[in-house]
Amino acid sequence: MADNQGALKELLDLRKSIDNIDAAIVHMLAERFRCTQRVGALKAAHDLPPADPKREEFQVARLRELAKVADLDPEFAEKYLAFVIKEVIRHHEAFPRDR
Repeated sequence: MADNQGALKELLDLRKSIDNIDAAIVHMLAERFRCTQRVGALKAAHDLPPADPKREEFQVARLRELAKVADLDPEFAEKYLAFVIKEVIRHHEAFPRDR
């Protein structure tokens, strides 16, 4: 029974850490989107395209490398970035354009 209590305490501690990490991720994503909103406004004001394939290509390579160093699956990192970029472009396309 003592083993179970120790395991349950460790489980609760790990879950608390996971909850804290999830909260940090949400706050970091919110900050990231605040920055990309400013990028979108700048692009719209200067009639620049919402998507930047060269930048996206660079970011994919960069995140894949960071994932390898962090012992995270590079495919997962690329999927994460694709999801974020898709949302960023959707926001950028919503900005009114000066024509």
